[in-house]
Amino acid sequence: MSTVSALPSDIVHWLSAQDALSNITFLTEFPAVKKAIPLKKVIVAVGLESVTLEDKYVDDGNGILIKQEYCRSAQLHITLAIHVPFSLGGKTCHEVFSNVVDALSFASDLNIEESGCGNITSDRDTDALVLKGFLRIAADFCPAASSDMHFQSFLDKELLCGTHIRNDALHVSAGDRERWNNPIAVSSYTGTGHSTNTISLGFMPSYAAVFAAEYPCAEYNTGTGKTDIYAAYAVPGGGSVGLQIHSQGFTVLNNSPDFGSCVPYLNKAGIQYYYFVLK
Repeated sequence: MSTVSALPSDIVHWLSAQDALSNITFLTEFPAVKKAIPLKKVIVAVGLESVTLEDKYVDDGNGILIKQEYCRSAQLHITLAIHVPFSLGGKTCHEVFSNVVDALSFASDLNIEESGCGNITSDRDTDALVLKGFLRIAADFCPAASSDMHFQSFLDKELLCGTHIRNDALHVSAGDRERWNNPIAVSSYTGTGHSTNTISLGFMPSYAAVFAAEYPCAEYNTGTGKTDIYAAYAVPGGGSVGLQIHSQGFTVLNNSPDFGSCVPYLNKAGIQYYYFVLK
């Protein structure tokens, strides 16, 4: 009961529950409900004449209007047909209209921007005086939490976003959202001198770079005849000498003899190393 077509019946249900309006019978214009002949009690018929939708924009707090992806602004034109027995006179028509509009304006969740009525006519078929009125209501069409009257949300999430809800492939996972919001991690560690040093990040980097502060990336060692490596780069599938990515971070090697003429020094004691990783 949270679609636009249900709004008149929601209004009828709410008005019928108001003690101050207990002397009035409320019904919907569609489907039409037969009225007693001759009319003996005041009847108010509620209908929905038109709905106008526009894109919804919200101020971001800096004076910039941001378009809402799933919400729309709406103008709803609600009709009120007030039927009063001849014996109660035309004054009762206006009193009933005022009481109904006041109740909806001040006690319901409806945002009524305008209301009005026309001239009183007579209906000889029911021996009644008839006053046609209207309400212009501003509303939002979005999957927000609805009130008890269902007036704040006329389209539920299944109707508005059903495809998105039912297809998990369209959703952004928590991991993706974390990578998008915090895609880069930059920090440092001090070398311990051990042959390996594992840096735990809590995730597998898609790219990692490590370098020693105030050292060249590589330096030829005349004493050993080998090249000492002070910087390295890697991706999950492999990398340069001395750096290995794993599921929770990366591991660096130090003074390892496994690389022939190159010797990685990515954990030399007392040296400050910096790393840059992409999630």
